[in-house]
Amino acid sequence: MSSLSALQNKVQTLLSYLDQQIIGQPLLTQRMLIALLSDGHMLVEGPPGLAKTKAIKTLAELIEGNYQRIQFTPDLLPSDITGTEIYQQATGEFVLQKGPIFHNLILADEINRAPAKVQSALLEAMAEEQVTVGKHTLPLDRLFMVMATQNPIEQEGTYPLPEAQLDRFMMHVKIDYPDSASEKRILELVELEAKDQNDPIPELLSQEELFSARDEVLNLYLSEETKTYIVELVMATRQAEKYDETLARYIDYGVSPRATVALSRAARSLAWLKGQDFVSPEEVQAVVHDIFRHRLLVSFEAEANGQTPDTIIDQLLKLVPVI
Repeated sequence: MSSLSALQNKVQTLLSYLDQQIIGQPLLTQRMLIALLSDGHMLVEGPPGLAKTKAIKTLAELIEGNYQRIQFTPDLLPSDITGTEIYQQATGEFVLQKGPIFHNLILADEINRAPAKVQSALLEAMAEEQVTVGKHTLPLDRLFMVMATQNPIEQEGTYPLPEAQLDRFMMHVKIDYPDSASEKRILELVELEAKDQNDPIPELLSQEELFSARDEVLNLYLSEETKTYIVELVMATRQAEKYDETLARYIDYGVSPRATVALSRAARSLAWLKGQDFVSPEEVQAVVHDIFRHRLLVSFEAEANGQTPDTIIDQLLKLVPVI
């Protein structure tokens, strides 16, 4: 274990503050910082009222940058996200009016309520870090993160996300209701907020500090054995018959090469957050469900037998030996 760098101390302070504000959701707050440190996007799934919106808004208040919430609805148009060209009668020219996508932190609320053409506009931004409006193709800021939410309860009037777009999300995080102790703390926090007795906000993390932290994460030591373990987990989703014939029938398609990169970066970010100077298989195992669950396509037989991507990943972790 190494001594913490100044940046690690600062980011851990931010994480502690987030946990004080977003009570009962330590997984969500930690995964948000992992995505931020890994330069990735995340999809959050959970029942309404679990502070998903408040979480990213609070994170945005702790970072030098701007935040925008986009409410996805069935009547949303791509131009509502990307912007459009507006005719100026005085000059006789079209002027580009930028849309809300041109911000640093984006909350795509209930993303599965918008049709495919709107989702594809967001996909270009996530995949290529640029936006096309009319004849203009504009780059996005270096700091650009999308946190999309979807409600697992109410599925009427929703549009399933295409596999190509799902693959662009580094992580798919599932959250659930807090326990009774956390629920009581939520009540107490609401009372304090009503009395304007909030915890002092920590010092802002500048964008330069964030980019430096990302460099530190990328420089974290990843042994050949741990690299091999990551690759073996990925290959097991594509060649499950090497481990178990029944498991092979449960998987229609394994995870993509993008999952390999995402698993490595997420494990590095988690190890960095924990103050380590190396990545162990423990960090890989801790984040693998969030990296694989939206990329693993299960068969009809698996669904008929009550298997989910998460239960299949659990089996893979038991079958693939740690190097």
